[in-house]
Amino acid sequence: MQRSFGGLSAASRAGVYDGKIAGLYDLEETLGSGHFAVVKLARHVFTGEKVAVKVIEKTKLDEISRAHLFQEVRCMKLVQHPNVVRLYEVIDTQTKLYLILELGDGGDLYDYIMRHEKGLSENVAREYFRQIVRAISYCHQLHVVHRDLKPENVVFFEKLGVVKLTDFGFSNKFCPGQKLETSCGSLAYSAPEILLGDSYDAPAVDVWSLGVILFMLVCGHPPFQEANDSETLTMIMDCKYTMPAHVSDGCRNLISKMLVREPEKRATLQQIALDVWLMEGSCEETPENQPLVSREQVSEEDHTLIIQKMINGKIATKEEILEALDRNEYNHITATYFLLAERKLRAHRQEEAQKRKPELTLPVSNSTRNLTFLGLHS
Repeated sequence: MQRSFGGLSAASRAGVYDGKIAGLYDLEETLGSGHFAVVKLARHVFTGEKVAVKVIEKTKLDEISRAHLFQEVRCMKLVQHPNVVRLYEVIDTQTKLYLILELGDGGDLYDYIMRHEKGLSENVAREYFRQIVRAISYCHQLHVVHRDLKPENVVFFEKLGVVKLTDFGFSNKFCPGQKLETSCGSLAYSAPEILLGDSYDAPAVDVWSLGVILFMLVCGHPPFQEANDSETLTMIMDCKYTMPAHVSDGCRNLISKMLVREPEKRATLQQIALDVWLMEGSCEETPENQPLVSREQVSEEDHTLIIQKMINGKIATKEEILEALDRNEYNHITATYFLLAERKLRAHRQEEAQKRKPELTLPVSNSTRNLTFLGLHS
């Protein structure tokens, strides 16, 4: 019996989606599309978990686009962080490349900002911005520059209560002290030195984009957005922007440290992380609220159960599973393992949340009622 994909059999669909993905993922509706790629909602057949699948038409790629794609995959494999969208699996076929990605359940930060005309409250903006700074700081520690930081590339994970960075299509490796030369990114978020076509310091261009994102979070609109690209370019080069009166002095100060024309005068990520405004109300992340990133976060009991489930489902042998994990591969074995592990993690957290809820005391008689659970007991 052939598996059905949206009304088409795997065989009839092979012309659209290669046979290598048939039987592994049920592809559903399109979530977004670009020049040579489409992102589709999909369901991992064995686990039933939903994922995002980025389908790249390799036949449409020129040499530069191929290089960007190679860098995107390389950097996503390198950057495994709680605030970066996870890459589960890479499926390479003759005509297409499939990137199996973690699915955000709450849309992107741009749409969220657009629903808040005057911006978010500073407490909410601070928490989201703090998570983005953590992600970029980790990238830079690994000498990876994103180069396309914008709210559209920050995804909400409402069930986890976090935001995560995505779309590493313009990312690249850099050597500290050495400048990059490729101009890329989106005009409204690009640093002046990028727009000038100069060679540039990699970390500094991400810092500029962070400044634009924070401005948008608290103001509800970009700092540099004029009637046409030419006027927008002029405002960026002159570093002219107007801050609404409701923005606090502390937040204004941080934004002004990032939106600086001269890259060498911009705040570093370390300075941003230690900024008084950003540190306000901060607390250390605990294992209970961190998303799953590595095998080391999985308990031995869960690890054994997951492996047995995969063996029973004929995904792979125990030896193949352990080897794939040890080699940090991005194939169907590791994708299945981590999707099952994340399900376990969610279940454990739900159990813990239930335990922390105050127990309801049943009434001992009709005349004596315990009203504690209603908040009416003094």
